[in-house]
Amino acid sequence: MRVVVAGASGMIGTALVAALRSAGHDVLRLVRRPPSGADERQWDPAAGTADDGAFAGADAVVNLGGAGIGDKRWSGSRKQEIRDSRIAPTDVLARAVARHCVPTFLSASAVGFYGDTGDAEVTEISPMGTGFLAEACADWEAATAPAAEAGARVALLRTGLVLSPTGGLLGKLKPLYALALGGRLGDGRQYFPWISLADELGAITFVLDNPSISGPVNLTGPDPVTNAEFNRALGAAMRRPAPWVVPGFAIRALIGEFAQECLLAGQRAVPAVLEASGYTFQHQTVAAALRYACP
Repeated sequence: MRVVVAGASGMIGTALVAALRSAGHDVLRLVRRPPSGADERQWDPAAGTADDGAFAGADAVVNLGGAGIGDKRWSGSRKQEIRDSRIAPTDVLARAVARHCVPTFLSASAVGFYGDTGDAEVTEISPMGTGFLAEACADWEAATAPAAEAGARVALLRTGLVLSPTGGLLGKLKPLYALALGGRLGDGRQYFPWISLADELGAITFVLDNPSISGPVNLTGPDPVTNAEFNRALGAAMRRPAPWVVPGFAIRALIGEFAQECLLAGQRAVPAVLEASGYTFQHQTVAAALRYACP
């Protein structure tokens, strides 16, 4: 299979390219600078252009791009950057998929689509929530429309919190827990919809290989946990106590709107489509995922 990957330099993208190549697939990476290797093709999402040679003969396009949600405080300009880095590039890719009749388009999204769901379980048929992230995710997903209208199979990868041995969420948390500075956030009852990096890659590959899967797909582990449960599991994986509590008001004061939407709220999202389609998780519990990510 020939697969074109946008966002190939990120944590998930880098690992996905390696996994696809190990499985024998031909992978082209879209880059925004002049290409420096035979496996690279240039595109300019801001200008709405992409090297047509990247898509000719492609079997699938995987879109993983986007500015980090939690990398900076959410100012008005940062929120616009988060939207701009997702919606317009997705539209460029969707139109390229349509123009070149690429049969499959997998596009990243997030469980933030559902908003804060409390302790209610949500699946792919659950409605859109409220808030900045929910609206951004809805518009992000809507940008895939040109591909779907042209007849491509479109899967929307609503990813949770990816637990990786390197980088990502744990890249920020592990140094704190190593110093026994870990603890729950607020009352700890908000859900953390985790997934191991191994299962993130496995699920994306599974969706690529299964033409019956389209529409929203929750990329989350099968056993969602609360923040308090996640905190205890990470402390155990790091072999360190995690006794602290960071009050909600303090998190809001330090981080602002991001804290309210992403740290003090959550989604009890379950991977209904993956499970119904027969995907077998490598890490069934958060404890197993953290043992993998904290060797």
